[in-house]
Amino acid sequence: MATALAVVPVALFGTAAASAAGPSPTVSGPVAGGTPSEFMFSTNFDLATIGYRESEFFLSGNASSYTSANPLTSDGKWSVTPNGTAPYTTRAVVRRPIDPKKFNGTVIVEWLNVSGGVDAAPDWTMTHNELVREGFAWVGVTAQWIGVNTAKGGNPTLLPGNPVRYAPLSHPGDSYSYDIYSQAGRAVRDNSAQMLGGLKPRELIAAGESQSAARLITYIDAVHPLARVYDGFLVHSRAATGSALSQVAPPAATPIVPAPATALIRDDLTVPVFVFQTETDVVFSNLAARQPDTKRFRTWEVTGTAHFDDYGLQIGPADTGDGQGAVQSLAAMQNPPTNTSAGVCDLAVNTGGAHWVLDAAVYWLNQWVTNRVEPPRGQPLQTTSASPVVFAKDVNGNTLGGVRSPQVDAPIAALGGIGNSPATCILFGTTVPFSADQIAGLYKNHGAFVAQWSKAAVSGVAHGYLRPADAAELVNAAARSRIGG
Repeated sequence: MATALAVVPVALFGTAAASAAGPSPTVSGPVAGGTPSEFMFSTNFDLATIGYRESEFFLSGNASSYTSANPLTSDGKWSVTPNGTAPYTTRAVVRRPIDPKKFNGTVIVEWLNVSGGVDAAPDWTMTHNELVREGFAWVGVTAQWIGVNTAKGGNPTLLPGNPVRYAPLSHPGDSYSYDIYSQAGRAVRDNSAQMLGGLKPRELIAAGESQSAARLITYIDAVHPLARVYDGFLVHSRAATGSALSQVAPPAATPIVPAPATALIRDDLTVPVFVFQTETDVVFSNLAARQPDTKRFRTWEVTGTAHFDDYGLQIGPADTGDGQGAVQSLAAMQNPPTNTSAGVCDLAVNTGGAHWVLDAAVYWLNQWVTNRVEPPRGQPLQTTSASPVVFAKDVNGNTLGGVRSPQVDAPIAALGGIGNSPATCILFGTTVPFSADQIAGLYKNHGAFVAQWSKAAVSGVAHGYLRPADAAELVNAAARSRIGG
């Protein structure tokens, strides 16, 4: 049965565009020569083949840092004040539809992730098929010092960088990253003719995964009430806490104003926040970050998923949306890799359905922001122990509860979010393929497997956890496979 859709009264929402306050930076570009994607882990194909154009801009201004007269509290209701300014020049990478008629009016502004020592765009990598289908524009912002330093060649053992192209860039440190991110959003609105090629943005959605999700937690709780730049937030794979509000200048990162051990998202927001959690994230947050759904807050905990997985590492960067991503992913589930783009893991990495469910989360967040339609609610993952977190498992070794996908409801493997090693692989989860006997016990033939997989896909669409185009892609991959045959 399809989940009933709740229409949220417009009065419950604030409009960021109408009330955004603060400076807008100077924008220069598009920057000539080179390819910005060379300095950002992301998709690796020519975007023109999917009807998109990429360009890069430099943003310059004076950014504020922030401080708090009181320790930051776990309820997220933080009162902060500006604490001095410093000059900066950073970069923003823009991806937009070539045909302006395909633009849907929403810009996803991703806080680029620097956990690997270089800018990465995990949310673009994981959701670009949905973004392209629906006609979003996307902007990746180098908000943090590490991204600027590596692009300029400051860490040549990791990435040569381009000291000539990025010579104008300078960053005063991550205490200023929050205001830099605010100013990037204002630049998209105030300089849309330049940055978006004349496209007129109606809504801005902030997005960040993992380390960037932690920065967004602090941004939402501390800075958004002052800046009011973004119309909604996608917080993808958060831990229990946020990031420091203020810290010493780089390369050190000692907090001056630290976040508390548990930092919830404040409950007095006037814009929607969508939190997307994998099994890894639920374990590492030790359930402390769980919050009840409200008219402006939603969490999906997704069964059989990992913080980052084979799709994000290997398949997504080359996925042009032609259906081969699902074919490759289903094949990988039967023969999961240990060798990844991030190194060799002791166990086979997770090959679950996070990408497809995340596509649906992006769709629903945009509906929430633009049309005031709430996303479907999801069950929490079932646990048998809270400290440490232990998941309740079905007879096939997959977790019970949660937002579900064909990968766990028509299983051919046990999919988990924890247990891999060494440290470089701890976030990549695991896959344990079923034996031929196990598969034969579940599906009497290939047709039976396809039927159950298809039923799970149809259920996912009905409940809002899969997009119809993604469900069709998954069903086609199952039909082309030999599973159960």
